[in-house]
Amino acid sequence: MTDEGSARLEHKVRGVDHTAFPTFDPAGTVRFYRDVLGFPVVHSICAAGWGPEDHPDFIHFFFDIGNDDRIAFFYYFGLAPVHAHERGDAYAGFGPEVPEFFVRSRHLAIHVDDQDDLLEYRRRLDESAWPVEMQIQHETIESIYTHDPNGYMVEFTRAMRPVTPQEDLDANLTIDALLDVVAEPEPTFGKLLARKAELIVERAGPWESAQRDLARVEEAAR
Repeated sequence: MTDEGSARLEHKVRGVDHTAFPTFDPAGTVRFYRDVLGFPVVHSICAAGWGPEDHPDFIHFFFDIGNDDRIAFFYYFGLAPVHAHERGDAYAGFGPEVPEFFVRSRHLAIHVDDQDDLLEYRRRLDESAWPVEMQIQHETIESIYTHDPNGYMVEFTRAMRPVTPQEDLDANLTIDALLDVVAEPEPTFGKLLARKAELIVERAGPWESAQRDLARVEEAAR
């Protein structure tokens, strides 16, 4: 059964404080984020003797990525790279048996206001040691992609148009259908679409009624 309880929960968070990753190349990391992209260093933590006896000394440093959000890195002194990351990154390495689409699925996406800003970041990257690898328009956004010095995929994206309330509704229908399908044996994309169609039929009447009520309230307020 679909659980709609989360729709009634008050949304109280205000975005990302920071997302954090390990790095074995702090110099390259600073060059990429501060000197190429222009993200200022806004905080650092120097920790010696922290944690259990085998915990190395480390520095935890933060870059401003806009909107009071930050990306941060840990550099552990004396810790050698834990694996080769020709496929993967400083955190997770992948063997040849892992599909490329899975390797690329984990990434950080940073949004910008418009295409001019997107192309400015493309210029900065293309003039650096980390040029853009892909520029793609998909659904409602346009994005550029590269990998940072740690092997992490980084995306810059801009909206090509606003997302409509109908698309928000479609997203919720899709996720509710997905949860129903993966709760059963052998989920498939076809089963997802079939279940979504059932949910559309079930919810179309109440949704249209709610839209009519909303329109009447807005008309009365004019």
